[in-house]
Amino acid sequence: MATTTLTTSQRAARSTVALKALMAVSGIVLIGYLLAHMYGNLKVFAGQAAFDEYAHHLRTIGEPVLPHTGLLWVIRVVLLVAVVAHAYAAFKLWKRNHHGRGGAKRYHAPRAARGVQRSYSSFTLRWGGIIIALFVVFHLLNFTWQVITPGGASASPYERVVNGFSVWWLVVAYTIAMLAVGFHLRHGTWSALTTLGANTSTVARHRLNLIAYVVAGVVTVGFLLPPFSILFGLVR
Repeated sequence: MATTTLTTSQRAARSTVALKALMAVSGIVLIGYLLAHMYGNLKVFAGQAAFDEYAHHLRTIGEPVLPHTGLLWVIRVVLLVAVVAHAYAAFKLWKRNHHGRGGAKRYHAPRAARGVQRSYSSFTLRWGGIIIALFVVFHLLNFTWQVITPGGASASPYERVVNGFSVWWLVVAYTIAMLAVGFHLRHGTWSALTTLGANTSTVARHRLNLIAYVVAGVVTVGFLLPPFSILFGLVR
């Protein structure tokens, strides 16, 4: 039986492909969660009873097969694994790229000056990820654990949301975070689908760009509708 010995460069190439695939799959898992979370946030327009019932239902799904909040904990574990995998792959790829340039600053190529790889979202991807990570921690401290309660604490999920987004600076912070999410999704969606083999032609490339813009736009607008509606008194 013939044995194949991979060279160092071949092993590095395979490792890079694996890291990109890990980043793509974990990113798609997180996009799916964002869309589901956005849908839940939009329930605020249905009123307090509907929103609180939705929040309560999330804790009882699967009973009695699953314990109380059992499905929520499954989702949390999956999300945590996806976030750690995404961050790990991103750091390893950045480090590998940094070493490949010999520690030099990002080089400028004359080709594809306006392409997706040189877009504003691609240059802000790393800092956008850091902003999102910090915001997630604040978001949990605010709406989930109620350690930080601008606007006032409440046992009602609906009241917590309305109280919080009645504070202007919280809406500003939320907007900055959602814009970072939008830029991240614009480039990340395109990159993930490309990594998974969807970028096969010029037509496919245009289609991927459209999908990336739609995903980023829908998620950003969908998340910003509730806070601005509450801040301007459309939801009370």
